[in-house]
Amino acid sequence: MIQRITLNGKEIQYELQRKPVKNINLRIKPDQSVYMSVNDTITQETIDDFLQSKADFILKALNQYAEYEKFTPKPKEYVDGESFRIFGYDKRLKVIQDKKNHVECDGSFIMLYVKDTQDFNSKRRTMEKWRNAQCRACVKSICETTYPKFEKYGVEFPEIRFRNMISQWGSCQPKRKILTFNYALIEAPIACIEYVVTHEFMHFLQPNHSKKFYTQLSMFMPDWEQRKAILEKNRFYSE
Repeated sequence: MIQRITLNGKEIQYELQRKPVKNINLRIKPDQSVYMSVNDTITQETIDDFLQSKADFILKALNQYAEYEKFTPKPKEYVDGESFRIFGYDKRLKVIQDKKNHVECDGSFIMLYVKDTQDFNSKRRTMEKWRNAQCRACVKSICETTYPKFEKYGVEFPEIRFRNMISQWGSCQPKRKILTFNYALIEAPIACIEYVVTHEFMHFLQPNHSKKFYTQLSMFMPDWEQRKAILEKNRFYSE
């Protein structure tokens, strides 16, 4: 059921579902929709009072998601002149017909060679395959140069994995000795990738984000806060 309420002078639309739940549940989604679930004993007056008590929180969350939406990149079309960010630098795309699908890159341009320049899926797959390969090679190289700093603490070299991640640059599974990195790191400057790698390696020494974690991180990388700030400025990911 779609309902409406005015919070601090702004009309808000929300979806209300009645189901056998113990509490009043409120969820604000990234698409700026508001969802509530309550049981059948909760009156509309109680729901309204609850929403009014959460007005500041709701409006703040909606405003944040609206800001995020402004910076969400538009889907790529893989056409001449389109911009792709590679390790912190924007490069222009050139689509060129060729007998074999492959990609080449110089200081300013990415040359996307494809058999059919009008085949969107072929261009997308070729480009993604190249970007992912570039990301894997770079991150693995940084892991290899970072590892000696941790080896003396008894850390074994971990298994390095990659995948597309929604809300993280990387993750660590200390017990399984696995580090997983986001393919989106292809867009980050090298200095920032070094920070993400060091951050994740740190979890082999400190599994949580305790004060001790950040104290040790500062020893390994004194300027980690500046590097992290650059990441946060460009993407809404965490580590």
